[in-house]
This record gives sequence, structure tokens and C-alpha cells, in this order.
Amino acid sequence: MMAHAHGHNTPVSHRQAFAIGIGLNVIFVAVEIVYGLMANSSALLADAGHNASDVFSLAFAWTAAWMATIKPRGRYTYGLRKTTILVSILNALLLFGAVVAIVWDAAGKIREPEPVEGGTVMIVAGIGVVINTVTALLFMKGQKGDLNIRGAFLHMAADAGVSLGVVVAGLLIMLTGQLWIDPVTSFLIIVVILYGTWRLFTDSLDLALDAVPKHIDVEKVRDFLLSSNGVTGIHDLHIWAMSTTRVALTAHLIMPEGSDDAFIKRLQKELDREFGIGHTTFQVEKAPLGEGCD
Repeated sequence: MMAHAHGHNTPVSHRQAFAIGIGLNVIFVAVEIVYGLMANSSALLADAGHNASDVFSLAFAWTAAWMATIKPRGRYTYGLRKTTILVSILNALLLFGAVVAIVWDAAGKIREPEPVEGGTVMIVAGIGVVINTVTALLFMKGQKGDLNIRGAFLHMAADAGVSLGVVVAGLLIMLTGQLWIDPVTSFLIIVVILYGTWRLFTDSLDLALDAVPKHIDVEKVRDFLLSSNGVTGIHDLHIWAMSTTRVALTAHLIMPEGSDDAFIKRLQKELDREFGIGHTTFQVEKAPLGEGCD
């Protein structure tokens, strides 16, 4: 006997948040580049590069969120939900690329210090703090249950912190006249980027390799299934992420007395409620393989 079920709830749309975030950041990146060149600030240009990478990452995330809503068809029997995982990896790689560019520019400024207009740096970076904070808040709610949205949230939250750091750097340059503060700030930006990106990258790789999502304890799921009435054994238990929001499970249940549809439906509802596993398939066997099963 086999039973299968999955939820049909449509995830909350973040189209408006993506549109606002992309629009604000496109405008701000242009402003940062212009004034970063005028102020001769590597920190401001580094922040512009970081924000530019976020424009692309937000666009990729928005596209992936849309593709995840496309219904299964043809050879793609699971639909295109897993694009949300692939885009999370792409977002992380994009930020790693931005790090290389920032290091290159900052290293040059350390070797050959150049005058920096601290006041311009402060004003422009201050605008960045406001824009990035507003954008991050748009994704705050959804980031808890969706790795893809979490990636967007992390990008924006990190950007707000980075821009604040640039404001402080601009102030210190004005007060002390020390030009090394500008490139050193760029290196601090790198630390922030790497800290926020590494976990996103490793989590995304885990999901791409069909590892059990971190918020699910596979042993607790196993114990839960074994504690169900009539279940004496379990094998071939698999739990993996179909997307950044949907988790699937398959298992063979040993039930000597058999099972009925009501039991399976109840089990599926409990798995969804207790563990957030909404796509389940069971194979019910009256005896383990090699003991009377065909």
C-alpha cells in the first residue's frame, strides 16, 4: 500500500518587496558610484559594489520565487521549486566575487593613500543606511521560513551595517585626516560580507545535496513514526528540501496488521504540523523485506 500527499498552500508573495528593494538599490548604487569617485573613497565604492551585487541577487531571488510557483509539467515532475536553492548558491557566489573586487581596490589605496572627502562619504553612506534598513524590513517576516528570502534579508541587513560603518569612517577621516581609515574600512566590510554569506552558502549547498534541512531532527521524525500505532519498524527514510520552503519525506513503514487511508492521512497531517514536512509518501509493508514481502 502506498500513500502520498502534499500541501497546496501558495507561499506569500514578495513581489512588491523585491520590486521596491531593487528600485531603491539601483538608484542608490548609481549615486554611490558617482559620489564615491568624486570623494575618491574606496570604502564608498566598495559599498556601491556590495549594493550592486544585491541588485542582482534580489533580481535572481525574485525570478526564483516566481519560478517556484510554476506547476509541475513534462519532465519537471516537481516543478521548478529547486531553483530557489540554486539561486541561494548564486547569491553567495556573487558576494564572494564582490569581496575580491573590494580587496583589490582597498589594497591599492593602502599602498598609495589618496585624499578622501569625509563629509561626502558620511552623507551618501547615511542615505544607504536608511535605504538598506527599509529594504531589509520588507523581508524580515518571510526570511524565517524561506532560505531564498533569508538571503535577500541578509544582504540588506548586512548592507545597512556596512553603510553605517562607512558613515563612521567618513567622520573619523574628517576628524583625524588619516587616509588609511578609508581602505581599512573596506577590509572591515569584507569581514561583514563573509560572515553573513558563508552560512547562507553552506546551507544552500546542503539543500542542493538533499541533506535533511537543519530545522528538522531526523531522529525525532524516526521516533515519531515508530511511536505511531501499528508501526513496528521503518526503513528507507528520506527527508530533503524540494525548495527553500517545502520539505519532502518518503519512508517504508512495517505494519504487520496493515493500514487504512485514515491512518495515513492523520500521520501526514501530524508530520506537517509537528515538523513542517508537507510532502510525504509512504510504502506500507506487513513484514520486512526477506520475511514474507514480495
